[in-house]
Amino acid sequence: MHEEGPLERDWTRRNVLRSLSAGLGSIALGSLLAPPARAAGGALGGRTHVAPRAKRVVYLTMLGGTSQTDLLDAKPLLSKHDGEPCPDELFVGKRLAFIRERPALLASPYRFERAGRAGVPVSELLPHFRGIVDDVTIIRSMRTDEFNHTPAELELLTGLGRFGRPSAGSWVSWGLGSENEDLPAFVALLSGLAQPAAGSALWGAGFLPGRHQGVQFRGVGEPVLFVENPQGVSRRQQREAIDAVNALNRIRLDRLHDPEIEARIDQYEMAFRMQMSVPQATDIWSEPPAVHEMYGTKRGAASFANQCLLARRLLERGVRFVQIFDVGWDHHTGIFTYLPMKCAATDRAAAALVRDLHQRGLLEDTLVVWASEFGRTPVGQVQSEAGLPAPVGRDHQRDAFTVWLAGGGVKKGFVHGRTDDFGNAVAESPVHVHDLNATMLHLLGIDHERLTYRHQGRDFRLTDVHGEVVRAILA
Repeated sequence: MHEEGPLERDWTRRNVLRSLSAGLGSIALGSLLAPPARAAGGALGGRTHVAPRAKRVVYLTMLGGTSQTDLLDAKPLLSKHDGEPCPDELFVGKRLAFIRERPALLASPYRFERAGRAGVPVSELLPHFRGIVDDVTIIRSMRTDEFNHTPAELELLTGLGRFGRPSAGSWVSWGLGSENEDLPAFVALLSGLAQPAAGSALWGAGFLPGRHQGVQFRGVGEPVLFVENPQGVSRRQQREAIDAVNALNRIRLDRLHDPEIEARIDQYEMAFRMQMSVPQATDIWSEPPAVHEMYGTKRGAASFANQCLLARRLLERGVRFVQIFDVGWDHHTGIFTYLPMKCAATDRAAAALVRDLHQRGLLEDTLVVWASEFGRTPVGQVQSEAGLPAPVGRDHQRDAFTVWLAGGGVKKGFVHGRTDDFGNAVAESPVHVHDLNATMLHLLGIDHERLTYRHQGRDFRLTDVHGEVVRAILA
């Protein structure tokens, strides 16, 4: 049986509080004036591996699998052979999520028009994107290893199709730290009420210190739950309580050296500072009416537009990594119905965010990423259970899909890579999701092979043991 030593008897909670009571005011003042113990420079100590082109990232994550052949990868040959049985190379030996019998080719029902100085074909579903096409790089040759949502989301954003790894935003937070100690380095925003298939693991810290986990800001109501003081508790009282609790936590930390205790201390301090910074940062309704018109915001809604405007406000206040998750792009039965609705709900705001960052002088050093976990097949999926024999949607497609990037050191008005005539496989310049992550880190000044964390006896990194920087898209 463990016998309590003199040190433990001396440092009971009651004794600590009594001994600290005389100095709590000075401790509180010191903690407000002095920088927090957490270094703003992150694991790299403020020094990057290469000269950074971007200081921050806003990641527009369109979950469910966006249909490249209906949006940004026009396929005239697919239109020519619409309705014909798909050739062997599109079906035989292919692993599809739901299609079991040989399907028919399904052309896009939407018109493509050339946009920008380079005349890039863009779907009629993205009229606002046409206005920014000269500012973006489109990658048409993306591929991934996973063909179901949860593992594909995890591979895109953590580097492995299984739970347990840190998210991309957490890696960036850990490596580079924060530009504003009064706000989290990594913020996660959800448009609507639906959760990603992989859940909060997409903004989780995995085995990295817990303080690098993304902090979820809500789109409706109190932005961060329980950040406000309880009724009748003053800010000074809250400060004194936090100081007392953290004094106990530091005693425990000195004994156990448990990183989770250190994370808990940081979280108390961050929550206290956020009480002052969050209300002002999240007040999107203080913006002029013209800004709301540009984004298409709506009061009382956790809409994609509202979250894009909030993302801009967070970025300009020094949040390092802002990620918006928009769920609902899984169109097995919705190419003719739900796809137009999703585009109408997101296209205007995504384009507005790029234009807004540009006019504020932030786009040059902010990397904008628009990506999904995979694409959709060029063949139709039949909803026979509903008595609809005609194709009404598309299945998952891991071998070819499209993403776009803007600002932060990527080329403007540029298209990289090419798929085959049916948009079924990459025909030129393949880009794996690991390569996308390696390139994102490179633009932030990070060598993806050198940003590692030792865990369970070996070094881990965001790109696992893969990834190459896509230098062809760098400006």
